[in-house]
Amino acid sequence: MLLDIKICVLGLGYIGLPSAALLANRGYQVQGVDVAPEVVETINQGNIHIVEPDLDSFVHSAVNSGRLKASLEPEAADIFIVAVPTPFHEGFVPNIDYVLNATRSIASVIKAGDLVILESTSPVGTTEKVAETLRECGVETDAIHIAHCPERVLPGHIMRELVENDRIVGGITSEASEKVAAFYRTFVTGEVLVADARTAEMAKLTENSFRDVNIAFANELSLLSDKFGIDVWELIRLANRHPRVNILQPSTGVGGHCIAVDPWFIVHEGGDDARLIRTAREVNTRKTEWVVEKIKARVADFREEHGRVPVVACMGLAFKPNIDDLRESPALWVFQQLVAGDIQPLAVEPNLEKHASISLTAWQDAAASADIVVYMVAHREFQKLKVKGDVMDFCGVVQA
Repeated sequence: MLLDIKICVLGLGYIGLPSAALLANRGYQVQGVDVAPEVVETINQGNIHIVEPDLDSFVHSAVNSGRLKASLEPEAADIFIVAVPTPFHEGFVPNIDYVLNATRSIASVIKAGDLVILESTSPVGTTEKVAETLRECGVETDAIHIAHCPERVLPGHIMRELVENDRIVGGITSEASEKVAAFYRTFVTGEVLVADARTAEMAKLTENSFRDVNIAFANELSLLSDKFGIDVWELIRLANRHPRVNILQPSTGVGGHCIAVDPWFIVHEGGDDARLIRTAREVNTRKTEWVVEKIKARVADFREEHGRVPVVACMGLAFKPNIDDLRESPALWVFQQLVAGDIQPLAVEPNLEKHASISLTAWQDAAASADIVVYMVAHREFQKLKVKGDVMDFCGVVQA
């Protein structure tokens, strides 16, 4: 029975908390672990600290049922799921410190037969390092089952996609692959595919690098179109009329915890053999820098024409439309560069009620008062919006 199986989820962020809440609502006993006391306290009150559709009801139900509790330290369980961040160090060197620290934290409570699942998107070979770390802590890894099962969800649709999307399970051993796959089949309606650990790790990195490369093509077209005096939105619309062409839309850049980070994991390990993936990352980074340059140039023109500094509204800070997630956000970076350049723009993010260090302006007020309205994220609130000043559209919201 599910009630007899206990799951420990390490990391209660954008993946860990939805996973913990979903599993608890499916009947499992779930302990969520996070290093932040305020996160633990919030969840134990049945509340959430991140914005994701339907997550609040899942967490509230799971906590009230007694099947989900949050703690600062892991306890004994039957299944351990590691869902902690995997950023990079300076120079785009992968940082798996959080993964290895989480692994060490469970070493004293693991028993024979347990499953240890790494869900964090990780460089190739990380699952093997999890096993190695457990052995260094005195765990007999031949008696447990270690596998990688990368998350594949889209922010804004996480609760649905955790269930509906296909999953890839790659174990250290074939037995681990099968046992972990059997667990996912208890709540995933999509197909659960079995591979080895390295293939599963590379599959997730490949998915996000594919997106990055395709976005880079669209962003490069936007740079070229600006140089050639062409409307890039019309250009792409016309090109996509070809039956075998499907160009994506340009953007302020690429952000988020996956697409802006994961390709560097391949580049770091692949070196000169990862040329296209490296170039795509550089193109997308260049696009964000170009956006700053274009805004600064428009501000300079306004000052020369009107003799004063314009009021600039940065419309959107999140890394993609209709969410509150600021991780690796190009829009946030643009805003910060403008602040550093003494422009002091208005910060507009309708998906955030407040920010610890940024004063937010309501989107209606910004639209009514700004001399220059800069659309950086295509939030639904910005579509068909009437504005007072000039418009700079870097995300296609005017085209919607």
